[in-house]
Amino acid sequence: MTEYDSPWKEAIDAFFERFMAICFPSVHSAVDWNSPVKMLDKELQQIAPLGEIGLRIVDKLVEVRLLNGEIEWILIHLEVQTQVTPDFPTRLFVCFYRIRDKYNQRVVSLAVLGDTNPNWRPDRYTEETLSCKIEFQFPIVKLLDFSNKIEALEQSDNPFASVILAHLGSIKTKDVATDRYRWKLRLVRGLYERGWTAEWVRQLFRVIDWMMDLPDNLQIEFRNDLEAIEREKHMPYITSVERLAMEEGFIKGQQDGIEKGIEKGVLAGKIQVLQQLLGETEISVESLDTQAPTDQQLLLDGLQRRIRQRESGHSG
Repeated sequence: MTEYDSPWKEAIDAFFERFMAICFPSVHSAVDWNSPVKMLDKELQQIAPLGEIGLRIVDKLVEVRLLNGEIEWILIHLEVQTQVTPDFPTRLFVCFYRIRDKYNQRVVSLAVLGDTNPNWRPDRYTEETLSCKIEFQFPIVKLLDFSNKIEALEQSDNPFASVILAHLGSIKTKDVATDRYRWKLRLVRGLYERGWTAEWVRQLFRVIDWMMDLPDNLQIEFRNDLEAIEREKHMPYITSVERLAMEEGFIKGQQDGIEKGIEKGVLAGKIQVLQQLLGETEISVESLDTQAPTDQQLLLDGLQRRIRQRESGHSG
């Protein structure tokens, strides 16, 4: 199953201003983008225990300064599932009032709807008991609405347009792997034609590659095509040591997983390869086997961030 939450969160971290410009332009125009933007992930994680009323702490909380000098917290809810979630407005409201109560801070709630139902557009939570009534309304962006703007997105100088294209392409091609392969190749080729920096290309590629997963045979063919594009453009941005190592780690992990009959082998292979790249003491397979998949994923995420930080320090 294609994962959407993690690549979207990574893309927003990397391109927050561009995300706001394309998805919430009216809010974007009120923010002073010359002032630092602060990601408040820890504050968001503290407002509710996991599993409570179905609330998932997978959203983004960001502190910005407005042009009028005021500080605002922007709460971005990523509902990027491929199905309707009836309790979505309730979760937004609960998240909103808990932040307001805990930190005594005004909050702007925004929602991104990445599902496949064009008619599902929840934009408010209401509750009424006797003469007491609450109405909580929030701006939304429906990603399906960009479906009739594909050409404009492909020509846009906003890098976040590529993220939206990848999301739409993932949905459109979920049942036809060859179509996904062609769409993915088209998007990646477009990354090299806009004059963006190597780091932007790598960041966007990671998001596209994450969303638009391919079966092994097409992934091999895609990698060959990618190498050909980089030779043609004289831009070896993606087929780097990190990328090759990740693929080798994935293959090793798959082999381990098949042998042991568990999912952990995939993550273990990636973790070991990245540790070697960082020059650290290798955690043994036996040690990794004692960890839950969620703990392994956290370790892997941390190693990947450090690899990217190291690489960005040497890229221009």
